[in-house]
Amino acid sequence: MRWGKPLAYVPILKGKAGEFSALEHVTPAVRSCIRPVMELVPDPDVRDVLETFCDRAMDAVPQGSVLTVDSGALPTVQVLEGDAGGPMARLSESLGLRGVAMRPVVRYTDPQHVLAEASQAIALHQSGVCLRVPIAVDTSEPVPNHGQIRGLLRVLRLGPEEVDLLIDAGPVDSSVTRDRLADRALATLKALSWWRWRRECVAAGAFPANLTGFPRGQATPVARRDAQLWLKVLSGCQGRSLDFGDFGVTHPRMPVKSRGTPDPNMRYTTPDDWQVFVYPRVRAGNDDFFTLSADLVDSSHWPVTGARTSWGDARLEECAMRQRSKAGGGTEWRAWATSHHLAVVAASLTAQGRP
Repeated sequence: MRWGKPLAYVPILKGKAGEFSALEHVTPAVRSCIRPVMELVPDPDVRDVLETFCDRAMDAVPQGSVLTVDSGALPTVQVLEGDAGGPMARLSESLGLRGVAMRPVVRYTDPQHVLAEASQAIALHQSGVCLRVPIAVDTSEPVPNHGQIRGLLRVLRLGPEEVDLLIDAGPVDSSVTRDRLADRALATLKALSWWRWRRECVAAGAFPANLTGFPRGQATPVARRDAQLWLKVLSGCQGRSLDFGDFGVTHPRMPVKSRGTPDPNMRYTTPDDWQVFVYPRVRAGNDDFFTLSADLVDSSHWPVTGARTSWGDARLEECAMRQRSKAGGGTEWRAWATSHHLAVVAASLTAQGRP
């Protein structure tokens, strides 16, 4: 068990342009306490998902930082005709050539050839591994037993002190689910307490899958039940150090390919909930986002630190004051929302020990 280590924040982010942009613009204070996990998102419209991801990582990840990378949503076969190796091998090689240190994510159920590629990536990048253990209500995967963990470590050629344990509780859509998953997370931590992990984290996500059904022209609160779950787990850990993980301002599951242009929206994190602004499309282009931003800045949800809160908040204030010629689009809105979220959660964990 780990006792007394400083809390870290583990945001599990989709590896898309908006999320990478937010990561690129975090302050040194935020960067010092986050351990981001970037998930590769399958996208048939992108010719080379892996190279696009690596290019974005090269721009967003500063020298000396380590990026934890989860390629589990991609097929494990060779990615493009003529390529040798699966996604993890290609990522390891490409990120290494770009000077980005990588920590691969593995699951104990991964096929042997995937674990072999992970072992090679670990040897190349020398940053250990992240073991992701799903406990969501919709998963049928049992918690790995002692023999399975021992076998996994043998294949990876690692000791547990080089492993970040990530317990993934998945979606939290109600108070009943929150309490059920908190009990399951505590039981999982107990079952895996035999091993002296480098870090331990419990992560969950409470943001809805999409904005369908949200009222237009106003802010609607969505409870941050992922943060509530973590606090319940922490209270049952008896002083054990436990990192906080969430899925930013997105649903935990991989997104379904959307069609059309989203209505102007902002997923704005506050201490207890998200205030979700969705405005109808009335003006040309995305100009209704200017109105949305002005209403947000004038609301009680705007922090006392204002535009200084994050890079994203500075962009929102520019929109509110009509200092931008364009109000952006879905990618920019997600980047600004994620930027604000990272800053708010990191600051709260550092100052108050809670997300």
